[in-house]
Amino acid sequence: MNTGPHGTGGLPPAFLAPETSSFVDFLAAHAPDLLPARRALPAPHDGFEAPHGTTIVAAAYADGVLVAGDRRVTQGNVIAHREYDKVFPADGHSAIAIAGTAGLAVELVKLFQLELEHHEKIEGTALSLLGKANRLTTLVRGNLALAMRGLAVVPLFAGYDLDRGVGRVFSYDVTGGRSEERHIAATGSGSVYARGALKKLYRPGMSESDIVLAAVQALYDAADDDSATGGPDLTRRLFPRVCLVTEDGYRQVAQDDVAEVAGAVVDRRLEEPDGPRAPVL
Repeated sequence: MNTGPHGTGGLPPAFLAPETSSFVDFLAAHAPDLLPARRALPAPHDGFEAPHGTTIVAAAYADGVLVAGDRRVTQGNVIAHREYDKVFPADGHSAIAIAGTAGLAVELVKLFQLELEHHEKIEGTALSLLGKANRLTTLVRGNLALAMRGLAVVPLFAGYDLDRGVGRVFSYDVTGGRSEERHIAATGSGSVYARGALKKLYRPGMSESDIVLAAVQALYDAADDDSATGGPDLTRRLFPRVCLVTEDGYRQVAQDDVAEVAGAVVDRRLEEPDGPRAPVL
């Protein structure tokens, strides 16, 4: 058998040495220029605007967690994309949603997915949910230099904790600071409106149908007050991306089902433009 110039099938020894279960640490040691934060970038010119993803939300419910996002990407005051995906599976029992510089955010998601897969292959077992959240902290912190130049990436991370049997939600800031949220979280330009709406509608132990409706309501309210957030587009049939993570794993809610919920929300808003009101106790 031809083993190549290195005697290992052509692979350098570093690729076969069991140095670390972290793929990011491996790249930092052997090919740091492949990490997004290590790239040399030209100085941005005046008026430079990178495409930005906007509003994402997450919430714990009876069976696990929901993660959802609108579909709009903006570039300054221009709509750069109308049907962008901002919610992704991190692995079989967790999800990540992105806000901020769109291209860098998607690259961070792919690197995070690879990081979790690499760890499981090397160690033979998956990280705990908290361990996954901590790994994401490192990736977000690694982007700090770019964030200081206006290229920030701010994700939400949520998943089903198999050890505790509950859904958990984590939010981040641009420095990599991580906070576990009690029930709900929102990030992005419309997050203040989405969180406010979701806060009024949310109650612990909500059913799947109720939490999906509440999330769509919250994203509708965000779009109502934030021009960078895209609302339900009935003409183009573009609706929020909604995903659920339960004990059975990650699942994307079918767009036809989200469309039905969004259509009901829009119809109801014809009678109540400001949306449902929280019950008075």
